[in-house]
Amino acid sequence: MKKWEYLTAPVLIHNTKMILDNFGADGWELVQIIQGPDGQGLVAYFKREKA
Repeated sequence: MKKWEYLTAPVLIHNTKMILDNFGADGWELVQIIQGPDGQGLVAYFKREKA
C-alpha cells in the first residue's frame, strides 16, 4: 500500500507560478488551494509518496 506525506503552504498571489513550480520540482503534487483561515491569503495543500 502506498504511504503519503502532506504539506500545507501559503501562496503569494504575485508569485504563484514560481511557488508551485518549486514544490513540483521537489516531488509535491498540488491537491487543492483554498482561502486561508484569516480570509485574506491562499493556502495550498500538497501530497507526495513517502520514500
